[in-house]
Amino acid sequence: MTHAEDTQGWAEVEAPPPGGVRRVGRYAVGESRGEPFAVTRRCRHQLRDLSDGRVDDEGCLVCPWHGARYDVRNGEMVSGPKGVAFYVGPTPGYTQLVRVLARWVPLRVGRAIRRGRSLLVR
Repeated sequence: MTHAEDTQGWAEVEAPPPGGVRRVGRYAVGESRGEPFAVTRRCRHQLRDLSDGRVDDEGCLVCPWHGARYDVRNGEMVSGPKGVAFYVGPTPGYTQLVRVLARWVPLRVGRAIRRGRSLLVR
């Protein structure tokens, strides 16, 4: 986006540190593999706020509660949760069920662009 382009309707936030995520309205925003992203904030597993998560070394957004991982380019869950409710650990079968259900409702992907030290989100 150039300075001549209209930024009305865009929210601006300071870019998070590497691996960090920030909340902007309904979106969790950050950078993955050097590219800004914006995806809806609620984990498809138990609706935990993904803006409290982190971006892992593979560029996936990781839920802070049970570790479900999301591809921020398309919103799809790439690995399921590792727990349920207040339990964190192996859940054979349950994790696969959650991944199947998450295919029906991936995270929505918004627009995010970098402008200096900020991210613009819409």
